[in-house]
Amino acid sequence: MSTTDEFAAPATASGIKWEDYKGRLLMFDVKAQEVGMTTAFGNADPIRADIVVLDGTDAGETISDTLIFPRVLISQLKPNVGRKVLGRLGQGTAKPGQSAPWTLADATDEDKAVARAYVQKTAAPPF
Repeated sequence: MSTTDEFAAPATASGIKWEDYKGRLLMFDVKAQEVGMTTAFGNADPIRADIVVLDGTDAGETISDTLIFPRVLISQLKPNVGRKVLGRLGQGTAKPGQSAPWTLADATDEDKAVARAYVQKTAAPPF
C-alpha cells in the first residue's frame, strides 16, 4: 500500500496588498474575468490572474490565482484575458471622498527587457 496521501492540504489564500507593490513592475497572466461575485461591498466582476513582481526586493515573487478588484485595474486587464500584461503599478488622482485608484502605467523598453529576461529564464525547456 502506498504511503502517498490522496488528499491535498488546502492552499494558502492568495491576495495582494496593492500598497506593498506601488511603483513596482508587475506582469499579470490574465486568466479570466469572474462575473457576479458577491462581496461585502456588493457585486463585483474581478479579474483572476497570476502576478509576478519583476523588480525591487520582491523580484521573482509570484502571487498565484488571485482576484483583482480595483476597478481601473479591471478595466485595464479585462481586454487581455488569456494574455500577459506588463505595467508599473501606480495610483491616479482621488475623487473627493474616495481613495486614489490603482492603475498600471505602460511599461518602458527597459521594463520590457526585464520581463523578457524573466520569461526566458523561467520558460520550460522544450522536449
